[in-house]
Amino acid sequence: MARFDPYENNGGTCVAVAGADYCVVAADTRLSVGYSILSRDHSKIAQLADKCVLASSGFQGDIKALQKALAAKELIYEHNNNKKMSCPAMAQLLSNTLYYKRFFPYYTFNVLAGLDTQGKGCVFTYDAVGSYERTGYSAQGTGSALMMPVLDNQLKSLVLSYCQLRTFNTKLLLVQDAVTPLSESDAVDLVKDVFASATERDIYTGDRLEIVVINSSGTHRECIELRKD
Repeated sequence: MARFDPYENNGGTCVAVAGADYCVVAADTRLSVGYSILSRDHSKIAQLADKCVLASSGFQGDIKALQKALAAKELIYEHNNNKKMSCPAMAQLLSNTLYYKRFFPYYTFNVLAGLDTQGKGCVFTYDAVGSYERTGYSAQGTGSALMMPVLDNQLKSLVLSYCQLRTFNTKLLLVQDAVTPLSESDAVDLVKDVFASATERDIYTGDRLEIVVINSSGTHRECIELRKD
């Protein structure tokens, strides 16, 4: 007997890494359903403000609806306040938007990343109903279970030791000012490595990797090829 299912996972993986003065956001471009590939060139990264981008995985219908709602609210904010919304403010707006739909949630798994008001990199990771946390790095999507152990191994101890050098109250700093001590080029290389690794096992991640680097000079994009099988 056929059953109505309003949700469908179109796969894909998103990763973000925050540094002292930069943020790296990356996502693959494969859009698929089950064992069928619908598109090999579908971007999962949306620019929401000057130095704030949203990378999303999940159901593409809900992702597009969420991006449209956020863009409309950001435009209203810009007209009312005569300035662009900051990345932390956008993080709170995204949390409120997801929580508002908690009884019939957007089937999206989001990573919001950019620069905060002090010019430091920031990464916010979410669940489907708006609970969020500021971290030094995050991964969402079908390949996240393969990527997070590698990111933890390479970055978690670095973030902790970096924070301990700056303050004794490590837990408080991790919430307020979580960044990795990697250089921008090292962070980009690490992101490329974790995607190359995940595409070996995750059939929903592949084709091309879109990388967005946000720093004081602006936003830069590059693409590299991934596995296509």
